[in-house]
Amino acid sequence: MFGYIVHRLLVMIPTLLAISLIVFIIIQLPPGDYLSTYMAELQAQGEAVDPQKLAYLREIYGLDRPAWQQYLYWVWGLLHGDMGYSFAYNLPVTQVVGDRLMLTFIVSFSTIMFTWIVAFPIGIYSATHQYSWSDYGLTFLGFVGLATPNFLLALVMLYFANTWFGISIGGLMDDRFIGTPWSLAKLGSVLAHLWIPVIVIGLSGTAGMIRRLRANLLDELQKQYVVTARAKGLSPFRTLMKYPLRMSLNPFISDIGTLLPHVISGSAIVSVVLSLPTTGPMLLDALRSQDMYLAGSFLMFLALLTVIGVFLSDLALAALDPRIRLGAGSVK
Repeated sequence: MFGYIVHRLLVMIPTLLAISLIVFIIIQLPPGDYLSTYMAELQAQGEAVDPQKLAYLREIYGLDRPAWQQYLYWVWGLLHGDMGYSFAYNLPVTQVVGDRLMLTFIVSFSTIMFTWIVAFPIGIYSATHQYSWSDYGLTFLGFVGLATPNFLLALVMLYFANTWFGISIGGLMDDRFIGTPWSLAKLGSVLAHLWIPVIVIGLSGTAGMIRRLRANLLDELQKQYVVTARAKGLSPFRTLMKYPLRMSLNPFISDIGTLLPHVISGSAIVSVVLSLPTTGPMLLDALRSQDMYLAGSFLMFLALLTVIGVFLSDLALAALDPRIRLGAGSVK
């Protein structure tokens, strides 16, 4: 086990380096850079652009260097905790994303907890009461959740909250806490506003997980070892919890690698609609303005979450399912 963990950790290093190269190439693919985009915006507004100032800024930001030098400079900074400099905000990236990363983590973690807490009891109940009226009702609600886009649900909730109650449910905190240091009052305001984005973002994931858990559990309940356990007089609850439910969890454990980055990146449009100060809208703005270090740091953050998530899911699968062996198929 220890050798497997060390091997996987060592594999992460070239994996992240390869991802960083791909991310940098993708960011560099659009023509021009941040300064050329900024110059085009000024010219569209009828303002004059000083070529000497533009050349000076290009030299200051290192945009006049060859691409390979820019890449090495960026990667070297990442290895030392320096995520680069945001051209749009005129601040280091770490200062720009600090508070937003904390809010994004709170929203993402709460959404994942909401998804699992709601989906598992409903999925188990639906599987153990197959073809009942409650099963049909829960199945219908699951299809509605899967078919409803998150951003559309956010727009509907904003409309009805404003029309029926005359309140705005956008944002993650009261206006007086924006830009202030963290405190118990600010945390309480965040928690009071949190339930709306959690429901909106987590609804489709919850519906999908209910359908998958129901299908997996129904498949396990038909297998011979369950029939044998029932024939030996094992209680229905113990029969369910002993093996069928554990075996049904394999797909969910394997999804840990994509769950966190999907929640963070997939909620970008919802964050724009609900005016959430998370990393999603900032990533979209950085990609549009070609703020390369800010966009690249976000993408590398998502890649790091994916790599770590896959590693943790492999370890959890080996612990959950005795049929899985680490290093299976390797040469003895």
